[in-house]
Amino acid sequence: MSWDKATDIILYAAIAVMVVFAGIGLYQWITRKSLKKVDTNLLAMFIPLALMAVVYIVFDKFLPLNYRPDGSGEPSFPSTHAMVVATIFAVVAINLKKYVKNKSLRVVLYILMLALTATVSAGRVLANKHWISDVVAGLIFAAIFATIYYLIIRRTKNAQHLHENH
Repeated sequence: MSWDKATDIILYAAIAVMVVFAGIGLYQWITRKSLKKVDTNLLAMFIPLALMAVVYIVFDKFLPLNYRPDGSGEPSFPSTHAMVVATIFAVVAINLKKYVKNKSLRVVLYILMLALTATVSAGRVLANKHWISDVVAGLIFAAIFATIYYLIIRRTKNAQHLHENH
């Protein structure tokens, strides 16, 4: 299997994981009959996903800074594969303690997500689809998006805690 296909499979797997979380949120919305009763962590996942879409559109359609090393002429900065996989897995990692109670399983999942992110990162360069700078930029964007997500859910949790104590 080529590195290009392998990294595509990991990308689709990460997207499938996010679809599962979206499904949980949709289920909560339907059964609880109110968007306000959906877990805030699930609702807030929309924010890093929207930020990824904006970054993709800006750099792919309006501001291509780099082109693929394979000569295809396609924009390559930042690596969408690295950005999407790292963002999704970081957001999932932030939530694992809440949704996966078994500590050993959480550790295995953390390691798996880190290994898959590293595989995609290296694989995009080995597939000659991205320069190292493209992948690093994708990872930096992912770190920024995950940090924004974390700060939002932490702030929301703190606000809910204060509200419950008054």
